[in-house]
Amino acid sequence: MTFKPSRLLVVLFAAAALPVMAQNLAVVNGKAIPSSRADMMVKQLSAQGGQADTPELRNMVKDELINREVLIQEADKLGLGNNADVKAQADIARQSILIRALVADFIKKNPIKDADIQAEYDKFKAQAGDKEYHAQHILVENEADAKAIIAKLKAGGKFEDLAKQSKDPGSAANGGDLGWATPASFVKPFSDALVALKPGQLTETPVKTQFGYHVIKLDEVRAAKIPTLAEVKPQITEALQQKKLQAYQQDLRAKAKVQ
Repeated sequence: MTFKPSRLLVVLFAAAALPVMAQNLAVVNGKAIPSSRADMMVKQLSAQGGQADTPELRNMVKDELINREVLIQEADKLGLGNNADVKAQADIARQSILIRALVADFIKKNPIKDADIQAEYDKFKAQAGDKEYHAQHILVENEADAKAIIAKLKAGGKFEDLAKQSKDPGSAANGGDLGWATPASFVKPFSDALVALKPGQLTETPVKTQFGYHVIKLDEVRAAKIPTLAEVKPQITEALQQKKLQAYQQDLRAKAKVQ
């Protein structure tokens, strides 16, 4: 069996067109929508919403991309792409996409080392300390008021009752209770006074911080429950990445000629 030359040409052209058609998701008014665009959208949906790559999702994405192409073609027909506001918005969107790509590229080329994560974790442990303190406090505006509260407490006044006048609304509603916390959770003058107390003791003099004057009572002390490295590794890694990115941005800004 032999092919006529004309029929042979038709077959060859059809065979050559197959790979091209496979690369396109659809063709709308002669404009091709590449399959790679659908792949990108599916990847984004999977990353952001955790959606599985299924035939149903693929069909939904295909319909969405066709709808978008129809609308884009109409917008182009109306010349909306030449609108100044549209151009400005498109430029901002382009900037955002490129900056995200730059950040991703920088993170890929500058990975956080395990040694750096360990060092940061060790620093966190040292700052947190090995003890947690359960304390109460009353915060007032001036030293005289704080001294008056200490005198009333020593005379038998109830801490919970006097705490109602505290400037700290969160703890005042709970009788001045601050719950369990490490010293690092508080400003230094407060934490210094706190760790110097023994359970059941009250500060003899008001403790001054940038918030006012505190009267502190220590209730209990226990061994600190420090999270393991595995538990906080993602947060430490992200914090170190942000620090590197900030330094990178500052370096680029310093080198830039800004007029």
